[in-house]
Amino acid sequence: MGRYAIRRFLQAIVVIIGVSIVVFLISRLGGDPVSLLVSPEVQAAEREALRKQLGLDAPLYTQYLRFLVRAIHGDFGKSILARVPAMQLVLGRLPATIQLALFALAFAAFVGIPLGVISAIKHNTVIDYIGMAFTLLGQSLPSFWLGILFIMVFGLKLRVLPISGRGTPLHLIMPGVTLGSGMVAAFARLTRTSMLEVLGADYIRTARAKGLDTMAITVRHELRNALIPVVTVMGMSFAGLLSGAVITEQIFAWPGIGRLAINSIYQRDFPVIQAAVLFVSVVVVAMNFV
Repeated sequence: MGRYAIRRFLQAIVVIIGVSIVVFLISRLGGDPVSLLVSPEVQAAEREALRKQLGLDAPLYTQYLRFLVRAIHGDFGKSILARVPAMQLVLGRLPATIQLALFALAFAAFVGIPLGVISAIKHNTVIDYIGMAFTLLGQSLPSFWLGILFIMVFGLKLRVLPISGRGTPLHLIMPGVTLGSGMVAAFARLTRTSMLEVLGADYIRTARAKGLDTMAITVRHELRNALIPVVTVMGMSFAGLLSGAVITEQIFAWPGIGRLAINSIYQRDFPVIQAAVLFVSVVVVAMNFV
């Protein structure tokens, strides 16, 4: 177990370094960020002075080594536009992303797990087929299409839910359901599979032979054991929701890390891009390692 943990830890370090290299290189393919900070009339000498001030005059490998050393200490430099530490901007958006991810995870669990249990109990019946068709539909719908559909129906036509921003619990419903819809399908299918494996176990037949109540058998014996792989996947899914909220946050103007990263890409603010992507990558790798 010790060697396995060490090997996985070293693999995690390699993954994080690889992500840092990719993010560092890609963030510089969008063009010169100096052009966003100065007007076209500014002289070339002033542009070069600003580029030197930002450390953009050094060779690419030198810039990466500087970035890596600072990143190890949690320093990703200052935002080119906001002129505040990049990690400060990321951590300021973190609560909104965590709130959205937790709501999406709770929605997926409260809908997907009961659906999987019912489908397993009603195995190979019409109810089972309808439930699995529902999960397949939820897993197939693109989140951007589903989010826009929710906005059109519940936000613009029925006017029962706010279409953007963060504030009241109502603001969470549409982006949370959009983000969690794919997880509903995954949780339902995994719960159904686990329940079907448990249903044929010897201890379940023994419980039935003792005359225990059907609901007690389902909840105390079948579901408790079937949820072991589901709970494991839920932990990994939470990390995935943090990184997968980019599109949803952009659609609903949710002020999270994903939207910050998208806006930073448009503005070529690469210190913020690097901080946001690398932070989320470390969270995902750490959750998988745990």
